[in-house]
Amino acid sequence: MTPKTSAPGQRPQFELRWGGLHLTIQRMPAWLMALATTVLGGGAAWWTSR
Repeated sequence: MTPKTSAPGQRPQFELRWGGLHLTIQRMPAWLMALATTVLGGGAAWWTSR
């Protein structure tokens, strides 16, 4: 099975440049989206209940 190749002109879904740090994510994994949603939802619930 051959790996998928992205289109040559396709932009990354997420790109962070901060000083010497350069983070690029081509495709956002489902587990990362679920984790981010859970953490943000829990933080928002904690913040509003204070």
